[in-house]
Amino acid sequence: EVQLVESGGGLVQAGGSLRLTCAASGLTFGDNTIAWFRQAPGKEREALSCIWNGDGRTTYADSVKDRFTISSDNKKNMVFLQMDRLRPEDTAVYFCAAGLTCGMGPDDVWGQGTQVTVSS
Repeated sequence: EVQLVESGGGLVQAGGSLRLTCAASGLTFGDNTIAWFRQAPGKEREALSCIWNGDGRTTYADSVKDRFTISSDNKKNMVFLQMDRLRPEDTAVYFCAAGLTCGMGPDDVWGQGTQVTVSS
């Protein structure tokens, strides 16, 4: 069974940084994509970033590409999202998703999420 567990969320002041971790088990890490999403109250889920663990390719949403960095440690089956220069509008629940399609397919597996709150 594939399982994903996010951690690293918390409360931070605007301008600060957090690093989120997505720990995966039950899958061949190098064959998959891992994507990060977020969802704020009353808003649609937003795709933020994706990494192809096989070759390290990455993509970013325009809203975060100059502030967030995705990386992976294939030996530990972990993917990280380094978030810098955080803004109050970054406040949301952050999720990771594993699969073949950066979280866009019906077979992608999701974690339970971790709350990020950015105070002004």
